[in-house]
Amino acid sequence: MILTVVVTCLAFTTPRQVAFSRILTAAPALAASIWTVLPTVLLGAACLVIMIALSLVYPDLGTWYTVGAIAAVTLAAAYASHIRISREQALIQVRLVADAAQKVLLRPLPSRVGCVEIESMYLAAEAEARIGGDFYEAVSTPYGVRLLIGDVRGKGLPAVGAAAAVVNCFREAAYEESDLCSIVRRMEISSTRHIDTFPTRELSEHFTTVLLAEISPQCERLSLLNCGHPPPLIVQDGKLHVLDPTAPSPLLNLATLIGDHYSIDTITCTPGDQLLFYTDGIIESRNAKGEFFPLQDWMRRQTSARPRELLHRLHRDLLRHSGGGLDDDIAALAVRLRDTSTCTAGHSAPA
Repeated sequence: MILTVVVTCLAFTTPRQVAFSRILTAAPALAASIWTVLPTVLLGAACLVIMIALSLVYPDLGTWYTVGAIAAVTLAAAYASHIRISREQALIQVRLVADAAQKVLLRPLPSRVGCVEIESMYLAAEAEARIGGDFYEAVSTPYGVRLLIGDVRGKGLPAVGAAAAVVNCFREAAYEESDLCSIVRRMEISSTRHIDTFPTRELSEHFTTVLLAEISPQCERLSLLNCGHPPPLIVQDGKLHVLDPTAPSPLLNLATLIGDHYSIDTITCTPGDQLLFYTDGIIESRNAKGEFFPLQDWMRRQTSARPRELLHRLHRDLLRHSGGGLDDDIAALAVRLRDTSTCTAGHSAPA
């Protein structure tokens, strides 16, 4: 509209040899990029009226050629506006479906699960992405609080489907199985069935890293089963420890090749201990110099942060380190053990 007003003023106030009026053809074309069809057509009609009025002031200016150009551009702009609006509506529907899928795969976690405080974070590598191959879950069971975090090799819908198969299996098995090895074996079966059901080349090359954790009801014991996943970090009495597995366990979809021998590590813990579970997108995040994000050094400086504040700082510092861009999807769980005298074991508090 500003362009139309400025060009109109110049067309009537400048010498006839300077044909500013021809720029009016750009007005409806620009309008089509942000306006709907009707306003675009009305602006084009207004430009036609302006040109007709100008032809009365300068009869020999040849304005009718510009009138024809404005009419043609207006029709094209109206059609372009219609196509743009249709695509925007389709994109909105796709995003709604993606948001619904993410809520099923990565449902919001309560701030307290059993006797632990917990916060989650998920960041997609693509700015417009909603879901990916990273996943997590936390449930309160009669055996304690059980946690899952994992990463499916690959991206796109095949990775999302494989992640969903693993997460859904964990949600059932975590309540039914008495030990972590039985849970991961059921997850292995579920993942293999998913690949057999959708036998594509992408899925046949997929494997999944997972980390299972079990915090006992009294928060005095932590059990870990690590299937090729980055080791979690724990802060105890102000000191950071990396919980590397004592023996390797096979990744999901590889048990049939290398055997299903799983190893569980158990450590003693106390209320106030803080844990960080994460996917490899965090430690593989690079800065402009190609340096990886120094997660362990960073974690040593966050000993007093609560789970929500910890992940807020991690998000901020990751974006600062990578210059605002991420090369891979990122998922993280921050967990803080609470005093069992202030909570009821085996129940989840609302967020």
